[in-house]
Amino acid sequence: MMLLEVIATSAEDCATAQAAGGDRIELCCALALGGLTPSAALVQRARAATTLPLLMMLRPREGGFCYSAGEFTQMALDLKFGLAAGVDGFVFGCLTRDGAVDVRRTAHLVKLAAGRQTVFHRAFDVTPDPAAALETLIELGVTRVLTSGQAATALAGTDLIRQLVAQAGGRIELLPGSGITPGNVAELVRRTGVQQVHASCSGQVLAPSTQGRPDLRFGLADSNAGSVRVLDAAAITALRAALAPLA
Repeated sequence: MMLLEVIATSAEDCATAQAAGGDRIELCCALALGGLTPSAALVQRARAATTLPLLMMLRPREGGFCYSAGEFTQMALDLKFGLAAGVDGFVFGCLTRDGAVDVRRTAHLVKLAAGRQTVFHRAFDVTPDPAAALETLIELGVTRVLTSGQAATALAGTDLIRQLVAQAGGRIELLPGSGITPGNVAELVRRTGVQQVHASCSGQVLAPSTQGRPDLRFGLADSNAGSVRVLDAAAITALRAALAPLA
């Protein structure tokens, strides 16, 4: 059966993921910023809300993936907290200044994860030599790579994803993500040969407290104070239905 990973930003999302047919959860906060490390309280509540495999994002800030010493220390401390909280794995991506995989830091996080799943996220999509980067991650023992095939969407990146699947030869998992919908997932799978997909399955609910002042913003200039992102059960169900014939 094709595996469906979805993004949760709350404990309620985690419960929705399990009830609606998700198979695995990536837990983060601030999805509008690409996903950042969830708080300790969120990790604990999420773990209590689901029995699905729960993967914790380790990303201390928005922007690029070459981290200061202090930022990397924070990532390691967050990982240790996640271990104690019972998460099943960790999602991260550490690059050098020139965009290559940071071997030393990636190896350190894989070691700290102590056998739990490790996912190198879409930092992979800015590496200058994806084939070499994949071999590096295989050598380091990373479980899987989340990638859009170095394109704006996974569907646009299918040629590279297919090449990476062939190169991996079962030594590491390839997880396509970015812009995956019920309408394109079958084509994506057909073109690439992947066995799993990653989708945000996002919906929006009104934020009633701010409806009277649509002119105000309480975050980035393009943030939407009038609504709150939630995991959409109907979107999960639709993706699951689209994946069913591909099993």
